[in-house]
Amino acid sequence: MKPYGYKTTCTFFISGTNDLVCCTFSIFADAGSIGVNYGRIANNLPSAVKVVQLLKSQGLERVKVFDTDPAVLKALSRSKIKVTVDLPNELLYSVARKQSFAYSWVQRNVAGYHPDTQIEAVAVGNEVFVDPHNTTKFLLPAMRNIQKALVKYNLDSSIKVSSPIALSALQNSYPSSAGSFRPELVETVFKPMLDFLRQTGSYLMVNAYPFFAYESNSDVISMDYALFRENPGVVDAGNGLRYFNLFDAQIDAVFAAMSALKYDDVKIVVTETGWPSKGDENEIGASVENAAAYNGNLVRRILTGGGTPLRPKADLTVYLFALFNENKKIGPTSERNYGLFYPDEKRVYDIPFTLEGLSHYKDKTPPVSAGQQVSTPISDRGVSKSSSANTWCIANAEVGREKLQNALDYACGEGKADCHPIQAGSSCYEPNSIEAHASYAFNSFYQKNKRAMGSCDFSGAAFVVSQPPRFGQCEFPTGY
Repeated sequence: MKPYGYKTTCTFFISGTNDLVCCTFSIFADAGSIGVNYGRIANNLPSAVKVVQLLKSQGLERVKVFDTDPAVLKALSRSKIKVTVDLPNELLYSVARKQSFAYSWVQRNVAGYHPDTQIEAVAVGNEVFVDPHNTTKFLLPAMRNIQKALVKYNLDSSIKVSSPIALSALQNSYPSSAGSFRPELVETVFKPMLDFLRQTGSYLMVNAYPFFAYESNSDVISMDYALFRENPGVVDAGNGLRYFNLFDAQIDAVFAAMSALKYDDVKIVVTETGWPSKGDENEIGASVENAAAYNGNLVRRILTGGGTPLRPKADLTVYLFALFNENKKIGPTSERNYGLFYPDEKRVYDIPFTLEGLSHYKDKTPPVSAGQQVSTPISDRGVSKSSSANTWCIANAEVGREKLQNALDYACGEGKADCHPIQAGSSCYEPNSIEAHASYAFNSFYQKNKRAMGSCDFSGAAFVVSQPPRFGQCEFPTGY
């Protein structure tokens, strides 16, 4: 899966800038790999032959397609581009029910093109657990039947079988160390599927979109944290690891969920990730600048090697979504604007896809208008630098009552927070809950310490928000 490439011996940020500085490069055989999703829900795209020429001109050596269109697979023949093909959700029932159907599908759509077209994986279905047609029960039988068909045609040693899952398959994803799969899927799907992946030497396909998490939680997740820019990081209270980007945190939540089921040896390939360059008014964060920053910094993150905090040796293969803007996709405006290229093959924004291109790449932070006050958005359950006083510290109820009580005791005692307003009969006693009282005390400590980095942590029991907290009629101070 991993191309021969380079890996940095160190990577760090220059304080006060958004520039990553990569130190000396050394030859390294296990660098990460970048691919791209080639979706075609559009009526204005170039021919498959031109698309293959575009991929090669950009140095993209991996592509994932959502079907087995003959024109596409023929165009990819002898291109040396590795291909992941998809068996659509609509065919899961037929493939699961009849081995003969699986044989004919593999013969026609895989064996008929390989090895001239270098098919390296079959994605059986796509995000099946959220498929409204209730195809989950057919997934494992379909995967097994496709595998049997690959064995029949002597392709099982070179082609892997898996199925992309969405992060909604997780019951818990924060903090990453608490990652777990949805309970109703554990025994029926995930354990047997992970067994299958282990036995066949395959990997779990994961679709991860930090954009969705940021869009829904922009009041607590820092834009810098979402876009791989400089930030103080977020400490996972469960394992003590510090995260500097949301992507790593999401992937480690999946690794943790697998580890909880004793499948630490199964690898992950990120089959979709991306950021839209345009969105509706309520799609916070969708812009050309942010899309360029996310994808450009992600490429650098992957190609310069190194795994995640939980799996530091797990260099990742990541497929960007998507090659083109697709004008016939339904849904919000963002759905039609994930493309790296316009249909005329012009770039939507300029980012590299290779190590050579990275040597000249610089993340372009949007300029700030003169006189405009800007505060850095707050990182996911953590602290970041801010030029504005309008941030508050509140309790993280997810750590449990005991941790909150211990942190509250510290804040009101040794921490010398002003806890008089949360005493019985005082202005902030109601609501009389541990979360409300702890939030007031944590915020008092945070403000008294001038919102210094690390002053809103309490071993993971607190995090910063950029909107005024609301607990009854109590008003939280913003400074002392």
